[in-house]
Amino acid sequence: MMLKKTAASKRTTLPRASDYAKTFLKDWERLSRSGRYLNSEELRREIHVGLNVVESWNSTNGFIYYGKRGEISTNRKDNQEMGLLCLHLLQASMVYINTLMIQQVLEESGWSERMTPRDLAALSPLITQHINPYGRFELDMETRLPIAA
Repeated sequence: MMLKKTAASKRTTLPRASDYAKTFLKDWERLSRSGRYLNSEELRREIHVGLNVVESWNSTNGFIYYGKRGEISTNRKDNQEMGLLCLHLLQASMVYINTLMIQQVLEESGWSERMTPRDLAALSPLITQHINPYGRFELDMETRLPIAA
């Protein structure tokens, strides 16, 4: 009996946080056996921060690549590569614009004095709340964003 491949079975999914979590768990088991993880608060903090960055990046990937539940629906390598290159281009563009916007806000009087070192460390350009992924977009290629580059 021959099974027919459906479109769903041909889809390739983007790497998820769970993929990174599996790798982390293997490393964590190794570290916990050695006692290094439990004895070093600095190492635990470093690992926690790294996991938060990965989770944030994957969340941003899901936000940008929201169509078809974040799946690449083709087995053609050239189409998969093009989809991922477009995703990376959008990510880089979003991070660049967000960084410029954050810098512009921090240059305003009052903000730099209010920010503690902990606040500054928590800033991330991986924010998406101000972006509308749905609907119609009208682009005016003759007008620049009011952001100093």
